[in-house]
Amino acid sequence: MPHRTFFWFILPSLAAMVLFIAFPIISVIIQSIHVEHEQVLISVENCGPFGCKQITAIDAEATALLKADQPLGQFSGLDNYTNRNHLAFKEVSKAWHSSESVGAFFSALLNLPFYKALLFTLSYTFVVTPFVIVLGLAIALGVNGLPKLAKGPTIFVSLLPMIVTPLIGSLILFWMIDGDGVIGATLKYLFDDPNLSLKASPTLTWIMLFVYGIWHSAPFSFIVFYAGLQTVPEDTLEAATIDGANRWQRIRYVVVPYMMPLVVFITLMQLMDNFRVFEPIVGFSSEASATSLSWIIYNDLTQDTQLFGSAGATSVLTIVGVAILLLPVLVRTWRDFNRKSH
Repeated sequence: MPHRTFFWFILPSLAAMVLFIAFPIISVIIQSIHVEHEQVLISVENCGPFGCKQITAIDAEATALLKADQPLGQFSGLDNYTNRNHLAFKEVSKAWHSSESVGAFFSALLNLPFYKALLFTLSYTFVVTPFVIVLGLAIALGVNGLPKLAKGPTIFVSLLPMIVTPLIGSLILFWMIDGDGVIGATLKYLFDDPNLSLKASPTLTWIMLFVYGIWHSAPFSFIVFYAGLQTVPEDTLEAATIDGANRWQRIRYVVVPYMMPLVVFITLMQLMDNFRVFEPIVGFSSEASATSLSWIIYNDLTQDTQLFGSAGATSVLTIVGVAILLLPVLVRTWRDFNRKSH
């Protein structure tokens, strides 16, 4: 294809990427190196029947003029990245030098909001992603082996978790594990403990969030794998059967290698989605036990004084985290592509 033709072919996509991806990211980076203006305070004399006294009040007019003059706020450089609410370099250095053991260091580290959220985010990502891939492939293989009349209803039921809005799905599960819900009441009965509560335990809260993530994301993995199974060469499967391969061997040596591009695709999608986990935390009201990087952004933007600079810094760090997670998969894909091309 001539270069000129190729340029005009990709121009619409390139323009959309610059407009909806590049510009917003640049805007967030710029915002992340600014902090909000401090409110201008003035001393006002308040007089009453019993005398006068000095009170401190906010000068709304002066504060508004300050914001109008510098809409982004005050330039702060990298302070938003290094302060206690983010990478906390000073606090981490202090904890490293004062801790008597590695365990004590990590315990001190998890008292910092960013690292506490990062731990849950990484745990959620690395637990949910492999389960979604394995479970999705298992469901796809099971459905693919069903009679034709049973495939339609089974596929419909399997896709229901993906159809439900994430926030609604998490709320449904949250109500089910409540003390009066189906799961909560059943566990109370089985363990004969009227005070048993899944919500009161941070560990059980994490487990329920992981279970919800797998339940909600597995249908996407299933439908992609199921579509891929329809393209597996029947001749290859028949040849493997003639050679004496059983069902497990056919799956391991024929189906799985053939589906590896789809495995890479689903891995990339799940790493990006799971690292940005947010809805389950809000739906489960689990902020006391589990927070994520996306939840920190939400929390900064919903305070009385919106912390745009802090939210921008967390957003940039989230983008960097996603890029680091995707890098090994992309490098391996690039190497496989180069190996095949040669």
